[in-house]
Amino acid sequence: MVKTTCIGAYPKPDYVDLPDWFNHPDGPDAADPTERWPDAMNALGNDAQSIISRGVQEVIADQIEAGIDIPTDGEVPRENYIHYHCRHIEGIDFGVLTEVSLRNDAYSARLPTVNGPVSAGNIFLVQDWKRAQACTDRPVKITIPGPMTITDTTADAYYGDAERLGAELADALNHEVIALAEAGCTNIQVDEPLFARKPAAALDYGFENLERTFHRCPKNVTPTVHMCCGYPDRLDNPDYPKADPDSYNKLADAIEYSSIMAVSIEDAHRHNDLSLLDRFNQTCVILGVIAVAKSKVESVGEIRDRLTSALEHIDADRLLAAPDCGLGLLSRELARSKLANMCEAARTIG
Repeated sequence: MVKTTCIGAYPKPDYVDLPDWFNHPDGPDAADPTERWPDAMNALGNDAQSIISRGVQEVIADQIEAGIDIPTDGEVPRENYIHYHCRHIEGIDFGVLTEVSLRNDAYSARLPTVNGPVSAGNIFLVQDWKRAQACTDRPVKITIPGPMTITDTTADAYYGDAERLGAELADALNHEVIALAEAGCTNIQVDEPLFARKPAAALDYGFENLERTFHRCPKNVTPTVHMCCGYPDRLDNPDYPKADPDSYNKLADAIEYSSIMAVSIEDAHRHNDLSLLDRFNQTCVILGVIAVAKSKVESVGEIRDRLTSALEHIDADRLLAAPDCGLGLLSRELARSKLANMCEAARTIG
């Protein structure tokens, strides 16, 4: 049987009244990391943690009911997957936001500024994982933004060298990875969508910094990397800019020969030539088989056909089914429907 997982984000329950970049009118990538998030946490008052815990419990319950084998906490406490973590890294200043042009000048955003040496702050993801893991006996995956993606989503006023900044970010992230592993988390995913957008930089120094992120990771942990190709500004916008479709081919060998044990590849929004999977002889592939930016619910048959085609190129024990990326653009009803069909398709393959 093909196992199933989610990638990270899940629609927040309405009562979790925290900022969420999926609700930004210009799309997730354009959302400014203002001080609204700590203000919103303060507004929740003494009930903040209980409200978040209730939300985490609900989104995990949704995933388990659908049949997901490796759920996530839905990133319920986060305004977005990058800056939530950045708030816990020394040297990144959210009090000074710098206007930066992004995605080939597609838009600009005010980003937190790196104004000194970066280093790990207080360990915080262990608490997030324990809260989520207490909701289920299935292994909960925790997600972490990668060093190259953080570098691209902050304004560097200190290093002037993306490779060096990425290396020191990797060392800071490694503290969380090791703490999670020691606490018992066995599924740790680093999100590096910038690898797909900038494969040359990924090959030049991105993979080296990814290895630093997972340095000394115990053998019982599955180091995972997620490489999506970009979010749209809204649902059902077919023409939003995506990473080069050949990026995965350019990165495949580096993935296979790295310490990464599982790689997440987007395939639902834009199909790959599945001979790509022949390049992975040891690495597990988390194949995106449901689109995260389309309101159409993929049928069980459609998903099963795609997974069956994938199995012509990779063994079933190294294939997992997943959404392309996080599900934050969807309603909870849509997310549940898509996940349920995906899980049924995975269960009935063969």
